[in-house]
Amino acid sequence: QEQLVESGGGLVQVGGSLRLSCVASRRPFSAYFLGWFRQGPGKEREFVARISYSGKQKYYTDSVKGRFTISRDTAENTVYLQMNNLKPEDTAVYYCAASLTNTRSVGEVNHWGQGTQVTVSS
Repeated sequence: QEQLVESGGGLVQVGGSLRLSCVASRRPFSAYFLGWFRQGPGKEREFVARISYSGKQKYYTDSVKGRFTISRDTAENTVYLQMNNLKPEDTAVYYCAASLTNTRSVGEVNHWGQGTQVTVSS
């Protein structure tokens, strides 16, 4: 069973930055798209960003474009989400996700992490 472990969440003020990390326990982690979803209070889980195994393909939801950057270190089996210029609406539990398909659909994710809380205070 694949295991994804997130870290890096926390409390930050508006305009601040955080970097989330997700380590995958199984090597190699080839053929998977790695990504991030989030679920805000009272909201459904939504796609945030994903990256291909090579790192050449990156996708973002519109609300984070220009502020968030996804990257991966294949040697360390780790994916990162650098979040800059954070806004109160970014407050959510952020989940690392691994999928065999190039998708933003929650239903097509094959493996989930346990989630890490990000809170942006105004």
